[in-house]
Amino acid sequence: MREMTLAEAQSLPLWRRPVSLLFVMTAAMPFCFEVWFALLNNFMVEVAKMDGAGAGLLHSVREIPGFLSFAVVFLLIFIREQLLGVLSLLLLGVASAATAWFPSVGGLLAVTFLASVGFHYYETVNQSLQLQWIEKKRAPVRLGQMVSVASASAFVAYVLIVLTWERFGLSYNQAYMASGLVTTVIALFCLVAYPQFRAPVAQRHQIILRKRYWLYYGLQFMSGARRQIFLVFAAFMMVEKFGFDVHEITGVFLITLTMNIFIAPVFGKVVEVFGERLTLMVEYIGLTVVFLAYAGIFYFDWGWQVAAVLYVIDNMFFALRLALKTYFQKIADPADIAPTAAVAFTINHIAAVGLPVMLGLLWVGSPMAVFALAAGMALVSLVLSCLIPRHPAQGRETIFQ
Repeated sequence: MREMTLAEAQSLPLWRRPVSLLFVMTAAMPFCFEVWFALLNNFMVEVAKMDGAGAGLLHSVREIPGFLSFAVVFLLIFIREQLLGVLSLLLLGVASAATAWFPSVGGLLAVTFLASVGFHYYETVNQSLQLQWIEKKRAPVRLGQMVSVASASAFVAYVLIVLTWERFGLSYNQAYMASGLVTTVIALFCLVAYPQFRAPVAQRHQIILRKRYWLYYGLQFMSGARRQIFLVFAAFMMVEKFGFDVHEITGVFLITLTMNIFIAPVFGKVVEVFGERLTLMVEYIGLTVVFLAYAGIFYFDWGWQVAAVLYVIDNMFFALRLALKTYFQKIADPADIAPTAAVAFTINHIAAVGLPVMLGLLWVGSPMAVFALAAGMALVSLVLSCLIPRHPAQGRETIFQ
């Protein structure tokens, strides 16, 4: 397959350029992953007969490949970064399509692990390629546009579920197969339709931990721990506590995606204008309030309407995490981007591996305590974000420099 530099690639038709490939892969991934996630809670409860503790176990297994993301550094010795990203996307599509073939607890854990390998290795490589292929001055807006495209892709998948689930009596297998095959076909298209693009700076093929990136590592760790609580328990709460059916929980996701389609590009512009520090501070203040409100659902016995609204607001705040990517892009040595992206994913998933199991057990006794803990994590992230300088750069990673 032909290799081209980013400069040479500008002579290609627009749809074959590097940034276009990023957009295509960005659209392909959520089409199956978001469907997989939207159906997962109902599939666990209705088919696999899993409770909160079982859900915690499954999500811990799902996060093991994320914890092992540092292995991407070693794979890049033997395989190009772009090719690894496309093959990971292909694995995600195939594994997602096969999910309903394994309705037992053990089978679901196994296929979830494989899908997670595809998802996390794709995400690791994708983040690295984004920061290598997109100019710093355009990165916030471009990343916001990519969040919008991902939301639009998932929106289409969710609309199809809402319109067809009850009307045609779809099975879990039909939904998983259809969404997984779409992603698989797009991954195969990316494999044959695009040349191999070469970034200006060669990436280091070794694990890198630099002292000057410590604040980025800390924010990644807290982000992973906090987000796991949301991913595992926010939607699970709506199914377990309020009895949401598949089309109802998908409807909530649909509202969330509609908001993100229009808001994510605006958030990218916000980061460009106001900077990473202020943007992340706003995100963490908002998340603290949202998680405390989640806890209030159990203390004050609020209804399902409150839970649904909080879920939508929660997702909107998480869209601001693109500021963490642009913060790292500004402070990083260009040759560190790929290895640091891999290490950062591992750091992000340190808490994610064990936390869901422990919190699943805590959930059985006190769901309110789980969300109160998440609020505390958001506050810690707020304190860390205050250490980001107004104009981060190499040699100016924190306010202390």
